[in-house]
Amino acid sequence: MNGILKRVIVLLTVMALVAVPCMTCFAAELEQDDDLTAGKMAAEVVVRPLGICATVIGGVIFVATLPFSALGGNTNAAYDYLLADPFKFTFSRPLGEF
Repeated sequence: MNGILKRVIVLLTVMALVAVPCMTCFAAELEQDDDLTAGKMAAEVVVRPLGICATVIGGVIFVATLPFSALGGNTNAAYDYLLADPFKFTFSRPLGEF
């Protein structure tokens, strides 16, 4: 009975060690699916205008809070979060990459 248990444990361990890299390969194939990529690109019709709105709203908030962030010494961080990140998201990234 003890020998059968050891063989089952060894078999399950080998199956687990083989399954993990295979799951990574299957996940990589899912990312390359053309239907998913086309759907993501079609979603850009909604996402890009929202990115433009986020950039404009972030700019307004940045200008409104500029005196406070200048006093706090975190103007660069405020610029990055409120203006640079939405601008890069809207205008610099390729289609379908979120």
